[in-house]
Amino acid sequence: MAAPMEVVVCADSAGQLWNCAVFELHSGTNLLSYRGGNSSPRSLTLLNGEFILGSQLGKNIINVWEIQRKDQLQQKIVCPGIVTCLTASPNGLYLLAGIAEAIYVWEVSTGNLLAILNRHYQDLTCLRFTDDSSHFISGGKDNLALVWSITNVLQPDLSASPEPRHVWASHSLPITDIHCGLMGPQARVATASLDQTVKLWELSSGELLLTILFDVGIMSVTLDPCEYFLFCGGSDGSIFQVSLCSTHISRDKTFQSDNEGSQVFKGHRNLVTSLSVSMDGTLLLSGSHDETIRLWDIQSKQTIRISSLKGFRGDLLGESRKALFPDVCRHGQECVRRRREHQGARLRTGGGGEDLEEDKQGSVRVLHATIDQAVLGRDSSEARGGECLIICGVVLLLQKGNCDTIYNTVWTFSGAPVALE
Repeated sequence: MAAPMEVVVCADSAGQLWNCAVFELHSGTNLLSYRGGNSSPRSLTLLNGEFILGSQLGKNIINVWEIQRKDQLQQKIVCPGIVTCLTASPNGLYLLAGIAEAIYVWEVSTGNLLAILNRHYQDLTCLRFTDDSSHFISGGKDNLALVWSITNVLQPDLSASPEPRHVWASHSLPITDIHCGLMGPQARVATASLDQTVKLWELSSGELLLTILFDVGIMSVTLDPCEYFLFCGGSDGSIFQVSLCSTHISRDKTFQSDNEGSQVFKGHRNLVTSLSVSMDGTLLLSGSHDETIRLWDIQSKQTIRISSLKGFRGDLLGESRKALFPDVCRHGQECVRRRREHQGARLRTGGGGEDLEEDKQGSVRVLHATIDQAVLGRDSSEARGGECLIICGVVLLLQKGNCDTIYNTVWTFSGAPVALE
């Protein structure tokens, strides 16, 4: 039996040794690598737990690798133009690609092109699905973030062009990153922009909940699994931690360090282009144009490990995935819902209030795990039925066990879901 393992899936623009690779989170050991070309930013995604996809930098090609295949046969999908961003739905049914100012929607099972959405006026920069695959959000250089309902996009009426559910036009410069929280159509969405602001939105109503102004452009954004903190990567290498539970929060806020959770991580020397938080909310992973990936302890703001990657310009995979354990997911969503009810009045009116008694770092107990050594290309004689799961960009191999709360969503690499006792 091996200890629980969290891993990092990353890609860089150099592609000298590999296109994308899997690293052990704490030690930095390289576990798997996939060769062939190099991937562009915002284009690394996992499809149905079976394939890794990444668009070729500067070319109209999507590279495809089968996760479990040992000889790593690379396949290619030819697209109508250069793909600037790419994402797959958590349920594995749809693939989205941003090509110039258009969004291409494919059905995975048949390969059919279902729709071409031409609502942006300039090139797409990022695409994100909600955790239940019901909506997706697109951001572009035209300063717009658009919310699309997948059912409206796939409407049978060909005479009418699909329209977005919400048009968010509050940013004054291009959108650089988007993060979707939990709870599907009731999720909160964070958008980052070069206009030095990050905005927090309510997906269901389209209402703007919070605007945070920084003194630098923001290149990346993410929420912790409990949605207590917002992490924003700056163009100067700083990472800003914004507390969403401050007793003095207002609808418009200028970032300042305080003793209520808003702090700054210092270490990178160039643009911070990718951020991801560990499942238990205690570790932060960041990728930068200074060609390093840093692992941070969130509470102390100290760097735990620095990994150098030649030419890092790419992604740290950290997207939400659809839950295969509905009961566990509902329990985690209930915690988020109760916290939102407590916090909602302050986000809407700027009022104060007491924090919930839950641990702000997330009360998560990870299941006992065993590593399927065959997946990692090692001796599998002692491995017994490990299940490989990805949780918010973190790979775990789970067995039966007890779990208090899983705040993020789960997606399987292979096999049937593990039964929870």
